[in-house]
Amino acid sequence: MAKTLSLIFGAILVLLGLLGFISNPLIGANALFVADGAHNLIHIILGAILLAVAFWASESSVLWLKLIGVITFLLGLIGVFTVPAIGGTLLGIAGTNWASNWLNLIVGVLIFAAGKYGKDDMRNVMPPVHSSGPQPQM
Repeated sequence: MAKTLSLIFGAILVLLGLLGFISNPLIGANALFVADGAHNLIHIILGAILLAVAFWASESSVLWLKLIGVITFLLGLIGVFTVPAIGGTLLGIAGTNWASNWLNLIVGVLIFAAGKYGKDDMRNVMPPVHSSGPQPQM
């Protein structure tokens, strides 16, 4: 399940990052959720990490979902306290606004929860259990 959640959230983040480069009223420099090129690139990188984990290290999906969730939440939290509601730059790197910061807080919690409550495929995590008791005689 964690692998599937990594795929879903990774794809969503990559698509949101790519959408920010296309002129639209939802995500972009003059959109509802302000996101400049650096902000879009951050979404693409975080999404690509989740996709890579899902494909090549699925046993680590829970860890990476939690980590990306915390990073996203912290970026949103820093933005809420440091960036004016009308918009500005987050840590001098990425353009953002109040709506985008609150969205990052919510998405960060959702991704973290996916890591916390999404179960890894136990076949990939635990070795097979062998009985150490007496073996039946034939």
